[in-house]
Amino acid sequence: MFKAYSNDDVLNIQGDALTVSNGTTRVTLNGTLDITKDKRGLKAALALKEALDGIVAALQAEAHLPDVVKDEPDAKPGVIDNPF
Repeated sequence: MFKAYSNDDVLNIQGDALTVSNGTTRVTLNGTLDITKDKRGLKAALALKEALDGIVAALQAEAHLPDVVKDEPDAKPGVIDNPF
């Protein structure tokens, strides 16, 4: 289940046609999603609706929602050890 602003989920809809990525201060949607008039389109629309409903619920639950968040990425770039 996708949990908005949890910073650990990525939701892929219709394979990777649309990707919903979490951060602690933003949720990012990337891609193009065709919602066709068939069962596949319904499945995609319901997945998108569930994600958006979760985002709206998380925002509405915030007691002190700021007017604007800083325009910077959630995680600061760092150095990691080469795994190879």
